Amino acid sequence: MPKPLVPIAGVPLIESVIRNFSAAGITSLVIIVNEQGRDCLEHVRRRFPDLDLDFIVKTTASSLESFGEVATRLGRGRALISTVDAWCREADFVHFVEAARQRPVQATVLAVTPLVSDEDPLWVRLDDDGRVSDLGGRSGEMVTAGIYLVSERVRTMVPPSELARLRDFLTWLHSRGEVLCGEVIQTVVDVDEAEDVALAEALVGAGKNP
Repeated sequence: MPKPLVPIAGVPLIESVIRNFSAAGITSLVIIVNEQGRDCLEHVRRRFPDLDLDFIVKTTASSLESFGEVATRLGRGRALISTVDAWCREADFVHFVEAARQRPVQATVLAVTPLVSDEDPLWVRLDDDGRVSDLGGRSGEMVTAGIYLVSERVRTMVPPSELARLRDFLTWLHSRGEVLCGEVIQTVVDVDEAEDVALAEALVGAGKNP
């Protein structure tokens, strides 16, 4: 089964993410899937006939390459980007978007969470103003959650060729002094393994998701 179609309480991951975007008032989306994920396209078109959907079908070498492919299709201004395996409840997603939009337009805003469900997390520390003070250390207060409001400046940057992953790009941005801020979502599950699915479904069962 393609990862985007892995269900959480009967709802495929990709559908959960698109529902979150729609709830936040975002109705024009660019979606990238690899060649093995073509089955996702018809499912998404069928489930969301009223949304403006632009699909990219390409097997990329890394999360950073996928980010670049999406970034080139987006219009002017800031853009909201999410990985498909960042599961969170709709209300929390909307709250993040609302808070992130209040940050300066030149800032790139990372969703961060104290729920560490990633086997290789990207640790984050924030200062009192919510600006990222440390990124990529051995420990931290929270971890990145796979959801970002990205400034137009950052989206148009050409990263060094040696950067392999999106997380490497983020740490590179921080090292350059780019404005990175964090907004907290208390519960975000990085769905990679069966136990992550079980955790997300337990949160649904506990009434943590609408």
